Amino acid sequence: MVDQDGLPVRIVLSAGQASDMGAVPQLLEGLPVPATVVADRGYDFNAVIERIAGSGAEPSIPSCSRRLVKRSVDPAIYRQRNLVERFFCKLKHFRRIATRFDKLARNFLAAVLLASTRLWLRAYESTT
Repeated sequence: MVDQDGLPVRIVLSAGQASDMGAVPQLLEGLPVPATVVADRGYDFNAVIERIAGSGAEPSIPSCSRRLVKRSVDPAIYRQRNLVERFFCKLKHFRRIATRFDKLARNFLAAVLLASTRLWLRAYESTT
């Protein structure tokens, strides 16, 4: 999960063969309620949409093709989803993460957290 500036707010590591749906409750739990939660079509499940709406936020998730009744999303808001994609691209600049050098999940998560810390520091370091 990233904020409006594309900086990581919460990182949850899930199994490689598992769906990301299992991580949604952990990602949303305990965070301040955002105005809008933006996600891609892969998160178009009733449970996810109800959880987001139940927290007081507005889900901005486009409908999958299998839905009979399509939800409309604001294109300007949905374009902000690229912040997550750009975060993953920045993570892949770190060779250890891009090559998945670490075989243990805890070591890989530690490397991702260190890289995320560097991204935060880079965003707030003084340029003068």
